[in-house]
Amino acid sequence: MSKLSTAAKRLVLGRPFRSDKLGNTLLPKRIALPVFASDAMSSVAYAPEEIFLVLSVAGISALAFTPWIGLAVCIVMAVVVASYRQNVHAYPSGGGDYEVATVNLGPTAGLTVGSALLVDYVLTVAVSISAAASNIGSAVPIVANHKVLFAVVAIVLITSVNLRGIRESGTAFAIPTYAFMVGMVLMLVWGLLRVYAFGEDLHAESAGFELKAEDSHLYGIAFAFLVARAFSSGCAALTGVEAISNGVPAFQKPKSRNAATTLLLLGSIGITLLMGIIILAQKLGIKYAMDPTEQLIGAPAGYQQKTLIAQLAETVFSGFPIGFFFITIVTALILVLAANTAFNGFPVLGSVLAQDRYLPRQLHTRGDRLAFSNGILFLSGAAIAFVVVFGAEVTKLIQLYIVGVFVSFTLSQTGMLRHWTRLLREEKDPDLRRQMFRSRIVNSVGLAMTATVLVIVLITKFAAGAWIAIVAMIAIFILMRMIRKHYDTVARELENEEWDGVLPSRTHSIVLVSKLHMPTMRALAYARASRPDTLEAITVNVDEADTRSLVREWEHSDVSVPLKVVESPYREITKPVLDYVKRVRRDSPRDVVTVFIPEYVVGHWWEQILHNQSALRLKSRLLFQPGVMVTSVPWQLHSSEKAKRETRENAPGASRRGYEPPSGR
Repeated sequence: MSKLSTAAKRLVLGRPFRSDKLGNTLLPKRIALPVFASDAMSSVAYAPEEIFLVLSVAGISALAFTPWIGLAVCIVMAVVVASYRQNVHAYPSGGGDYEVATVNLGPTAGLTVGSALLVDYVLTVAVSISAAASNIGSAVPIVANHKVLFAVVAIVLITSVNLRGIRESGTAFAIPTYAFMVGMVLMLVWGLLRVYAFGEDLHAESAGFELKAEDSHLYGIAFAFLVARAFSSGCAALTGVEAISNGVPAFQKPKSRNAATTLLLLGSIGITLLMGIIILAQKLGIKYAMDPTEQLIGAPAGYQQKTLIAQLAETVFSGFPIGFFFITIVTALILVLAANTAFNGFPVLGSVLAQDRYLPRQLHTRGDRLAFSNGILFLSGAAIAFVVVFGAEVTKLIQLYIVGVFVSFTLSQTGMLRHWTRLLREEKDPDLRRQMFRSRIVNSVGLAMTATVLVIVLITKFAAGAWIAIVAMIAIFILMRMIRKHYDTVARELENEEWDGVLPSRTHSIVLVSKLHMPTMRALAYARASRPDTLEAITVNVDEADTRSLVREWEHSDVSVPLKVVESPYREITKPVLDYVKRVRRDSPRDVVTVFIPEYVVGHWWEQILHNQSALRLKSRLLFQPGVMVTSVPWQLHSSEKAKRETRENAPGASRRGYEPPSGR
C-alpha cells in the first residue's frame, strides 16, 4: 500500500488491534443495549405510523382499532422476548436462530433461517435509513427532496464507523440512543400529563382535517384483512430481537445472562414506547394518510405531511420549539443508528455461515480492528442497492420487511421446542425437569404466536411486495447450497485421492527472456540452483530486429544456457509459450516443467500498470497446465525499497500476523 492510502485507511479505521485484544472489545450491558437494541427501539418511530397508514384506507372510524392492534403487537413482542431469553441461554455461541434450527431441525431448516436473516438484515438497514430520511425531511425540506442521496451517505458513514470495531461503534452510538429514549419518555409523559392530568385540549396539526377513505365499504372479511395487514405492519417493531441471539459472543461474561438482561430491557422499552405513542397519537387526533393530497380534506395547498413522531413532538412541545427539534433530531439519529443492529448481526451470522462453508471463507475472518470487515462491506453494498431501487420510500420497503425475521422466529421456536423435548427425555433431576418444562411452554407459546403472525404477514404482504423478499431468500438459499457443494467437492478431491508418491522422472526448466539484463541473469541463476535435468531459455519473436539483437548479445555473452527463439507470426506472447510448454510435456509426459518468469517489484500502483502485464497473463494460463510449475523471480526496483518498509509496518492484517511497528512510532 502507498503511504497515502495507508494514511487514509488509518484515518478511517484507526490502528489495527492484535488478536489477543479481542477480549477488550467485548461489550458491557450499558453499551450492548444501544448496539443491539437500537433497531427494536427505533421501530417505534415508524411501526405505529404504518398502523395508522394502513387503517386510513377505511376512513377515520377504523382508527379506533389502533390501540388494540398496538396491544396485540406488544403481546407478540413480550412472548418473543421471553422465548429468545431461552435461546441465548441454550445456544450462546452466536449462531442464534441459524444454530438452533440447524442443530434441532437439520441443515435445510438452518439454511432457510440463514437466508431469511441475511435478507432481513439488509432490509433493516434500508428501512431504518429511509425512515431517518423521512423524519429529517419533516424538519429539513432539502433532505425530503434528496432522500436517496441522504440515505446512501448515511449508510456509508455507519459502515466506516462499524469498520473501526464493535466496541468503538457502540460507544459512539450509545449517547444518541439513550438521548432518544430519554426524549421519547419525556415527550410521552409530558403529553399524557397535559391531556389527562392538566385537562388540556391538545390537537395535532392534522386533527382538524377530514380523512377521506379510499374504500369506505369494507365489511366482514375485507375489513378483517385490512386490520390484519395493519397488525403485520406494526409487527415491524419486533425486528432486532434476533440480533441479540446472534451477538451473544460480543457480550462481556457472563455472556448469556447479560444478553438475556439486555433482551428484557429491549422488550420493556419497546412495549412502553410503542403503546405510549399509539395512545397519545389517537388522543391528539392525528390523521396520517397514504395519499395526503387526496385523503386529507381541509389540508392547505402544498401541505407536506409530517411524520407521526414529528406531529406528536410539535403538539406536545407547542411553544417550545427546542423540544420539537430535539425529538426530530434524536429520532432521525436513532433511525440511522438502528441500522447498527444489522451491522452487528449480519457480519457475525455471515461468519458462522462461512465457517460452515455456506458462504465464502473471506466472511469468516476478522479485519484489522477485529470486526468482520468483509461482512460489513457486503451488507452496506446490498442495503444501498435496495435504497436506490426503492427510492428510500419506507412504505414500499416495509412491504418486503419482517417476512424474513418471522420465518426465522418460527423455525427457531420449533427448534427450541424439539431441544427441550430431547433434554426432557434424558434429564432425571426433578428441579431441572421443571425448569426445562417451563422453558418448553414459553417456546411453545412463542411458536404458536410467531407462526400465526408469519401466516398473516404472508397473506397480507405477499402481493404488496413481500414476494420480492421471498424470491431473494430462495436465491440466497440456492447460492449457499451451491457454495457448500463446491467446498465439499474440493475437500473430497483433496482428501480422498491418495498421492502415489511417484516423483517426476526428470525436471525441465525454462527461463523466459525478453532482454539480456539483470532480472534475466537472476532468473537463470535461480534456475541453475534448482539443478534441473534440462535448462533452456526461450524468447518469443514478436519483433524481428529486437530478436536478432538479443540473439547476437546472447552469443557474445558468457551465458552457457542455450537460447531458443519461438516464432510468433501474430506477435502474441502467451500462446506461443503455452504451445511450447505443451510440446515439451507431450514429448516427455513424466517430466515436470518449471517455467521461471522474471518480474519487476515496484513501489507505486501506477508502476504496476506499466510492468509485469505479460507475466501476469502467462502465469494465469500456465497455472491450468498439469505438470507445469510457475516460479516468479522478483527483481526489486529502487522504488520498491520505501514501499517494502511501509508494507512491513502498515500492511493490512500486519498486527494479526505478529508484525510490530518499530519502536518510537
